[in-house]
Amino acid sequence: MMDLRGERVLVTLPLTEAQRLEFDALAAGAGATCVFAPSNEVTQEDVDGAAIVLGNVPAKLLHGQQSLRWLQTYTAGYDQYVAPGLLAEGTILTCATGAYGQAVSEHMFAQLLCLMKKLHLYRDHQHEGAWTDEGPITSLVGATVLVLGTGDIGSSFARLVCALGATAWGVRRRVDEPVEPFERLFSFDQLAEVLPQVDVVASVLPSTPETRGLANAEFFAAMKPGAFFVNAGRGDLVVSEDLIDALESGHLAGAALDVTNPEPLPADHPLWQQTNVLITPHISGGWHLQATIDNAVSLCKGNLEAYLSGNPLRNVVAR
Repeated sequence: MMDLRGERVLVTLPLTEAQRLEFDALAAGAGATCVFAPSNEVTQEDVDGAAIVLGNVPAKLLHGQQSLRWLQTYTAGYDQYVAPGLLAEGTILTCATGAYGQAVSEHMFAQLLCLMKKLHLYRDHQHEGAWTDEGPITSLVGATVLVLGTGDIGSSFARLVCALGATAWGVRRRVDEPVEPFERLFSFDQLAEVLPQVDVVASVLPSTPETRGLANAEFFAAMKPGAFFVNAGRGDLVVSEDLIDALESGHLAGAALDVTNPEPLPADHPLWQQTNVLITPHISGGWHLQATIDNAVSLCKGNLEAYLSGNPLRNVVAR
């Protein structure tokens, strides 16, 4: 058992009282004390001197302090914590990849179907009291869906579209190992030749130097006319002006966005005015689905048990 006598473990997870007692007992077994605080109420005093942080804290409160041995986020994304100097060189960073597959994939799936069936337009007509027929719609039956990112969320989304009769292709760094349920895998270098062949492009990619601005004018021009674009990864994947041009020209049938560039999206941004765009304010993950909370708490607890026992951690971020 790890010796953490006199150390503090800061926990910002949304725990029940019973779960707090479980985390308390784990920390106490190593001689440490748990401090519980919601992420939006964490203070500099809470962070300073903490040996372990389980959950997200404002990045501005981290100053490369040597006392912090390990930071476990409750989000799958960790971009805000990898800036140079934010974490000390020896601090371990782990994320909550695996906790959000169900929530985010179901949200993407619902947004895509809404666009394909034009339900967003009928909702607008409902508010106007207008009995209006919007004409032809499209289906996932027989469609080819290209998913950028084949991890937990991407694979979960692929299973949903396949259940409705689509074929899923994936884009990932390594294409030499099969990933269910993707029928074919492609590298990022092959995007230009693959984009014209698919009916839907859906991204769950993180924000990296390689992905920022990837979805630009050239990207959208390569997509099949009448295709749909879905983004639930990071907003900075997209050059918004180029997406608007592709939508206004009629080249793309529609776009479903849970993330935008910039974010939050200003009230006067032209993306809001596109009738063939469905926007939600980066809420596909978060704590909106109880299963997500359960998954994140279970993952963090399992990692704490592993850390205290000296066993390997899940989702270690290379930085």
